[in-house]
Amino acid sequence: MTAERARVTVFDTTLRDGEQSPGCSMNQQEKLRLAHQLDRLAVDVIEAGFPIASDGDFEAVKAIAAVVRRPIIAGLARACRPDIECAWEALKHAARPRIHVFLATSDIHLQYKLRITRDQCVAQAREAVAFAKSLCDDIEFSPEDATRTDPDFLCRVLQAVVEAGATTVNIPDTVGYAVPSEFGQLIATIRRRVKGIEKVTISAHCHNDLGMAVANALAAVAAGARQVECTINGIGERAGNASLEEIVMAMRTRPDQYPYETDVVSEQIFAASQLLSETTGVAVQPNKAIIGRNAFAHEAGIHQDGMLKNPLTYEIMTPKSVGVPDSKLVLGKHSGRHALGLRCEQLGYHFDRRALDDIYRRFVRLADKIKHVEDHHLLELIRETHKPATSATPLIEPLPSAKAAGASAPVVNVAPANLPEPEPVKPFPIASHTNPFGAPLPVHSDPHHEHTQQEDYLWGV
Repeated sequence: MTAERARVTVFDTTLRDGEQSPGCSMNQQEKLRLAHQLDRLAVDVIEAGFPIASDGDFEAVKAIAAVVRRPIIAGLARACRPDIECAWEALKHAARPRIHVFLATSDIHLQYKLRITRDQCVAQAREAVAFAKSLCDDIEFSPEDATRTDPDFLCRVLQAVVEAGATTVNIPDTVGYAVPSEFGQLIATIRRRVKGIEKVTISAHCHNDLGMAVANALAAVAAGARQVECTINGIGERAGNASLEEIVMAMRTRPDQYPYETDVVSEQIFAASQLLSETTGVAVQPNKAIIGRNAFAHEAGIHQDGMLKNPLTYEIMTPKSVGVPDSKLVLGKHSGRHALGLRCEQLGYHFDRRALDDIYRRFVRLADKIKHVEDHHLLELIRETHKPATSATPLIEPLPSAKAAGASAPVVNVAPANLPEPEPVKPFPIASHTNPFGAPLPVHSDPHHEHTQQEDYLWGV
């Protein structure tokens, strides 16, 4: 019998920390629309904003708290009475409110930013959490810049806030300074040294300044943290936050290494990513894991050949598992005969090996000059290279307009001279006929087909 997997709470801070990205600010209606999508995504906690930051942020948090009822709705507050009162005012009508209090604890922040002593820091943290607890049952505390804080002092602060009633203690790698082994050790130290911590949820909030936010978050979970704070598309201050989609799909794809469960509906990930990009106007980098436009795109001949035989050869998760419509094969200079032949068939032509070789040679020369070969390029190349009546077998029915005209002569499968305007650059999809495992079914009757596929693989073209 399989052992039950530990559950990890997903705390989404796209609307708070993510919104702090330059160019990513959102108004109330935009935040509310995205909050509904986060609800469909089934995150556990939505940090809706920083209420005291502005009237607009206050109203946005209040509106989200009033209508998004399933998840916990959190509002951020500095460790002072006015912030906490403002946060509670915005959150008090939420079905499940949480006040998130933070205070810097590293010596560099205490000395240069807050200008307080360590003792003053401990007292302020304790008093702030106790006051927040008098208003709301669910209190999270974050020692800002925890990874650059002296571990002994960090444990002292955490001990104080646990005693004051914090229900979650969040460990932020505020400046993205930690490495995974170090961050995991810090979580283990906290679990070992802070009394009563077993009754409190330990959370991880990692930034990506060294490109290790997701790795650090996963290391924290492995060391005993049971909440991860993250954002859609990894947006956030400077280099961003740990990416929600990467954390969730790492756990889904590698349960042997990360035997943890989340309630996230992964099929809603792509929709959330697209909505965020549309709302902020900030595009996702093409090679971004999980939701970048190239995440399920393939141009290399070896990869395309494998994908056409079985997608599992080069994809460790299915596009549909994260809401992406389908895998893509991109025709470029690295593409092979197998992919080229398939696209010709999808356009209505089935060439024998010799004819395909001829087209392929010309295709490679063209692909060397342009980044992507689109359908209109390929149709023109076919028309210039071969006379379709003698070199190819049409696989499509004559156009309805030709039938309607009652033409007695057979319709020749030639690309029309008045080709439509080229569409924006986009890859073409794998054939839709697949087996139960998602692998495309063979469509060739050419006895040399298998040999062709093998050559594509060996040549790497």
